[in-house]
Amino acid sequence: MKRSGEAKPVNVAVLMSLTGLAIALAMPALIGSNQHTMLLAITVLIYAALATAWNIIGGMAGQLDFAAGAYLGLGAFTAGTLLIRWNITPWLGMILGGLVAGGFAVLIGYPLFLFRVREVWYSIASVALVEVLRAAFLLWDEVGGPLERYLPFYSESLYQSFYTMRFRSYVPLYYITLAILVAALLANQRIGNSRLGYYLLALGQNEDAAEVLGVDARSCKLKALAAYAFLSGAVGVIYASLYGFISPAFFSMNLSTEVAILGIVGGMGITYGPLVAAVIMVSGREFLRANLSTQMETLYLVVYSLALILVVLFRPEGIATVFRDAYARVTSRFAGDQDVA
Repeated sequence: MKRSGEAKPVNVAVLMSLTGLAIALAMPALIGSNQHTMLLAITVLIYAALATAWNIIGGMAGQLDFAAGAYLGLGAFTAGTLLIRWNITPWLGMILGGLVAGGFAVLIGYPLFLFRVREVWYSIASVALVEVLRAAFLLWDEVGGPLERYLPFYSESLYQSFYTMRFRSYVPLYYITLAILVAALLANQRIGNSRLGYYLLALGQNEDAAEVLGVDARSCKLKALAAYAFLSGAVGVIYASLYGFISPAFFSMNLSTEVAILGIVGGMGITYGPLVAAVIMVSGREFLRANLSTQMETLYLVVYSLALILVVLFRPEGIATVFRDAYARVTSRFAGDQDVA
């Protein structure tokens, strides 16, 4: 039996989270001066942050959203235009870009949810949003039109590099992206454990039944959509700083689709699911694309598709459940050892 006064057992979830964070913080030191690998790490973090943000509207609320590229593009263009035209730092542009993306999402989402547009019709509307914004920004000459607009870069000044968020090394952007990913994970955890999170999960399971029980579907889904769009807009600023320009190509349907796939494959409603999917699938995709010959460059798409099919067939609830089951076994064994002691 457990003796009175004995110290409480260590929270395994907290310990695993801190270990993962420590590894992520040490990653640049482990990678060293290999900038290609650092770029790959940032790419994984960007997709992980976008898919984690998507989990709020897609995993919890059950809305199959394909508009991540729209909100990322809005955030990138907001911060990029502010920097190019008025020399306003992207640090402020990150907040403003998130607010623009979140406000636009609410503006579009309000009539959709008001008229109860959902399921496949909501998905089609989100796809259309990406394409409409891409076409609009192609014609909007004040922000560049079809041309790429390059962000200023001052390599000789550390202050200017920090101010413009353009660095000679990828390491600072890695840590900034990691911070946004952590914020997205904390937002998922906070919302998931709140009343709003329970309402969203109920709406995702059966919206009609949830409304009968008194859940305000429109309000809850708008809050989830705004949080998702804000985080995606903030990631868009990192995306623009990483590539050094803003372009209508940022309103990408391919990116939007991949973000939704990562959210689904990782495990809908599981906080760390999109992160697990991004680490495995995005890094695998980039490795295959970088190492295949020119004649077989697109073969990675075949491998990627086969991986998706296998997950759907054998783990339809998401690959994160593999880790969740392993965690449950570890904690049960740990609890058993504590009882024996």
